[in-house]
Amino acid sequence: MSAQVRRRGFRTRLPDRHRRRDRGSTVAEFALIAGLLSLVFAGVLQFGLALHVRNTVIDAAIAGARLGGTLDRSPADGVDHTREVITAAIGESYARDVSAVESRMDGVRVVTVSVDAPIPVLGLLGSVGTWELRGRVVAEDVSG
Repeated sequence: MSAQVRRRGFRTRLPDRHRRRDRGSTVAEFALIAGLLSLVFAGVLQFGLALHVRNTVIDAAIAGARLGGTLDRSPADGVDHTREVITAAIGESYARDVSAVESRMDGVRVVTVSVDAPIPVLGLLGSVGTWELRGRVVAEDVSG
């Protein structure tokens, strides 16, 4: 291999006069990019937290409706159970507005537990509105 071919492979380095002008720019670029990446990361975490809250409240409403629909329990027992589950998993502020309704659909008794939960904005603190989340089950019935 000739000396010229070997040199061409290593000619990608800038001469010293060009490198001096770029000196310190890596730090500034990192600061700009790190700020943007931090915001994106925080947004993804907040979105994940909001989905976790929503899924937890829905699961608690379904569990409360299931309990309220059993033969030896009432829908009020389902409300109490839903409040307990939400308070233990997320916090008391998310379990303030819980209600249960017993109704009939096509001749079948149905228990619905509704929860109006705040939508978390900044961690679990802020709120931009509320979700109306429900759990509905067919209640046990021995009348056949």
